[in-house]
Amino acid sequence: MGLGIIGWIVIGIVAGWLAEKVMGRSHGLVTNLIVGVVGALIGGFIANNLFNVGVGGFNFMTLIVAFGGACLLLFLLGLVKRRA
Repeated sequence: MGLGIIGWIVIGIVAGWLAEKVMGRSHGLVTNLIVGVVGALIGGFIANNLFNVGVGGFNFMTLIVAFGGACLLLFLLGLVKRRA
């Protein structure tokens, strides 16, 4: 069973908020949502292509993958921001 739009929003907000806390950033709710959803896409791509792990549905593994992708996204954005 796939995630509906509400599921993506919930996972995105939680993953973005967790990544924000771990990475020492301070964002608003909408930014956390965007970071979480984009992080879920990045994490899902990495999990599927590098580790051959399919992730989907509304479960803990989806949150972990989204969180990891969100942390990676914030890390990479931090690197780009430092260079500019």
